[in-house]
Amino acid sequence: MTNQTVNLSASGPPETRLPAFDPEAVKALDVALNSEFESRRALVSEVVARYPTFLEGWATIGDLSKSGLDAYMAYRVGYHRGLDILRANSWRGSGYVRWSVESNRGFLRCLAGLAKNARVIGEITEAVRCEQFLIQCDPSGDANHLLR
Repeated sequence: MTNQTVNLSASGPPETRLPAFDPEAVKALDVALNSEFESRRALVSEVVARYPTFLEGWATIGDLSKSGLDAYMAYRVGYHRGLDILRANSWRGSGYVRWSVESNRGFLRCLAGLAKNARVIGEITEAVRCEQFLIQCDPSGDANHLLR
């Protein structure tokens, strides 16, 4: 037992809103996604190479990758880039990162993709941890569709 006080906030945990990403990157991703299917992943990868902190780009590479290790790698890079960006925007390891904030969606997509593909490759402990983290980030349930 401790005699230190616990400070509770009436407003609940803090909420982090990632800033909108460079409109040029968003436009380039849109162009890549509207290309021929066979070249789509390569073109999205080129966008991410130019904008390596573009979380929507990393999530999209994961979406366009073969399920399993290939997708896991893309989502994992996006997830770790996302943690760096969250920390740079006042997130301190807890608090909400809500799906309703459009600029948060790239991170949440990477987190959910990492969870799903960790399961595919047999990393069940990591999958469960990521699933729980997604629910903690957005307890409203708005991001749960990403786990299906």
